[in-house]
Amino acid sequence: MYHAHYHNRLRSWPNTWFAAAAVDKPLKHVVFKMQLSDQTPTIEDPAPRQRHGGDGGGGADLTALFSDKLLLRILAAVPDPLRLPASLVCKRWLRLVGRLRHSLTLLDWSFLDRGRLFLRFPDLAELDLVPGSFASPSSVAARGRVLLSWGPFSVTVDTNADSPVGECCFLDPDVIDRGLETVARSCPGLRKLSLVASDSEAGLMAIAGGCDTMQELELHRCSDLALRPIFAFKNLQILRLVGSVDGLYCGPRVTDIGLTILAHGCKRLVKLELSGCEGSYDGISAIGRCCMMLEELTISDHRMGDGWLAALSFCGNLKTLRMQSCRRIDADPGPSEHLGTCPAIETLQMQRCQLRDKRSLQALFMVCEAVRDVVFENCWGLDNNMFALVSICRRVKFLSLEGCSLVTTEGFESVVLSWMDLQRLTVISCNNIKDGEVCPALSSLFSVLKELKWRPDSKSVLAGTGMAKKGARFFRRL
Repeated sequence: MYHAHYHNRLRSWPNTWFAAAAVDKPLKHVVFKMQLSDQTPTIEDPAPRQRHGGDGGGGADLTALFSDKLLLRILAAVPDPLRLPASLVCKRWLRLVGRLRHSLTLLDWSFLDRGRLFLRFPDLAELDLVPGSFASPSSVAARGRVLLSWGPFSVTVDTNADSPVGECCFLDPDVIDRGLETVARSCPGLRKLSLVASDSEAGLMAIAGGCDTMQELELHRCSDLALRPIFAFKNLQILRLVGSVDGLYCGPRVTDIGLTILAHGCKRLVKLELSGCEGSYDGISAIGRCCMMLEELTISDHRMGDGWLAALSFCGNLKTLRMQSCRRIDADPGPSEHLGTCPAIETLQMQRCQLRDKRSLQALFMVCEAVRDVVFENCWGLDNNMFALVSICRRVKFLSLEGCSLVTTEGFESVVLSWMDLQRLTVISCNNIKDGEVCPALSSLFSVLKELKWRPDSKSVLAGTGMAKKGARFFRRL
């Protein structure tokens, strides 16, 4: 019975194969029929498939009937993470997807020297050449061993050098100038460019002549001599100068001479950032007198001389003053009657700054007396005494405190309750400001604010969810 059942059941493919081999019936006829079926002509001519870009085993490429303009509109609707897989479909899609990319960061300078960059991406509007401008270490043993990462930059470190960190080398100025000339010829519609400046004028002059629409420029390792061609950029509105970066490279930096050249060459500036730059009263005052359209000034990790704060009063149209990663503000701001004020100032932002000098911080608030928005973010040394100085600004409508753990509830209340025009308030990660210490007057103020973000500590974040109480009971059980 079992033998009959075995022969009557449906056999699987392995059983069929071995059963045919056992009865000595090879499957040569099956293979022969398969070969004949492959040679059977189909209704479709394979020539059109190859002509439309399909492979020999697929069907016709229906997208070949679309024009480039229509296919660009379709690919533009594809999300950015999916555009790279879409570019691998065929050479035509690769070319069209490259036209959709308008911003690029160059990591390998040889990609620019070989002329492949603009063949692949012909419609670039923003280009960052700084990561590709670092030279590889000459020591063979150092290549590919140690990688130094600082922000968006990753540089191979030569461990055999005397000072492997802080003295990264760049490409030769001639190589950079040739690359900039290639950019100027191949990308006339460029609007934003980041590059490593050199004392030679050839590269920047070529960019100024070839890219008429250039509006934003970022110069690393900038010096006074590198700013000589800046006058050729007629439409420049946003400029960022980086003199040196601690831990990455040290440059000749920008002094009052460079700031004066900048002031006379770029009179249409709207936004200016000075990072790791030197200078003093003369340079900042020259910018204020010449750049009448300047609305936003950012000063990062500055090495300014004493008395530069008083020069801010010459910036009559300045609306935003931002200070980032500054170890000090002004060691000697001078007499208060000589400081002056910025009449159009609206926003003052202090980010990752050391606010330990009471005299300089008081001078800053006097210059920005008319400010409307005040932002403190992760500032060191901002205690109650230093925070009380902000009450000099009587027209504050928005206050933001984030990461200022030395300010207590008492010091916070004394300042906030003195502002009659306060409309918006943000307090985040200020651990010494407690919910239970808020006075009734401050609570009444909270009820009339237009916007309130109140998360001074982790307990305030979890308040109302019951999570803190559950966690306490859980740990007591342990």
